[in-house]
Amino acid sequence: MAAFTVLGGSGFIGSSLVRQLQSQRFSCWSPRRDENVLNRPLGHAIYCIGLTADFRGRPWDTARAHVVRLLEILEKGDFTSLLYLSTTRVYEGGESAGEEDPLYLHPSKPDALYNISKLMGESLCLSSGRADVRIARLSNVYGGDFSADSFLSYIVRDAVGQGKVILQSAMTSEKDYVHIDDVVRLLPQISLSGRHRLYNIASGVNTTNRALMEVIQRVTACAVEVADGAERAVFPTICIDRIRDEFGFVPLRILDGLGDMITEYRRRAGGP
Repeated sequence: MAAFTVLGGSGFIGSSLVRQLQSQRFSCWSPRRDENVLNRPLGHAIYCIGLTADFRGRPWDTARAHVVRLLEILEKGDFTSLLYLSTTRVYEGGESAGEEDPLYLHPSKPDALYNISKLMGESLCLSSGRADVRIARLSNVYGGDFSADSFLSYIVRDAVGQGKVILQSAMTSEKDYVHIDDVVRLLPQISLSGRHRLYNIASGVNTTNRALMEVIQRVTACAVEVADGAERAVFPTICIDRIRDEFGFVPLRILDGLGDMITEYRRRAGGP
């Protein structure tokens, strides 16, 4: 039985991955943040360390998480394979979003630090000279964690708790959402048998704010407002042909499960 190490196992994705691996009876080690990982074999390492919503206020920590810590493990770690979790945000500004498509980055943009640091991590992986070092670019992961400072968690919490949602982006804004269950099912497969160096993990379908809010309003009867000056944000549709062809991937659809997500939040919050 293969052995895994989940680096960053206390976060949303990492902790969900640990549970998935344990449910499949894999040997799984999730080291503490201050624990030495360079003095023992790591087996199949999955690098979930990273910052998300708070990266703008923590630039040094962002670089350490996405680049510096990774560099140490690539250079000195004893692993069978390593899978680095990156982001589909790197496709922002492009016309297409396939794994081999060109990327367009502007260092002065607000999100540039996050995207560029992730790409630096990717570049280190691809420059390592090891075919068993791979990258997974994840889209907007949802499901299970309502404490996360993500867009979906925010609108569900406000719809149920406040009875009102104020959107900071236009109703016509759209992006891809992928369920955490889909993510943690795919990651071990890529680690063990991935034939490529780079994979998109996404639903392959963009969903508009309007479509989300129609479901949320129907379930919660909340009010919805759009903030003054809200802009339209659109990302290119993410290509998932690689994971579909190689692993038979069929994604969950966010609009099909959003009502259940709201019901689960109400249950946890002790509401009706």
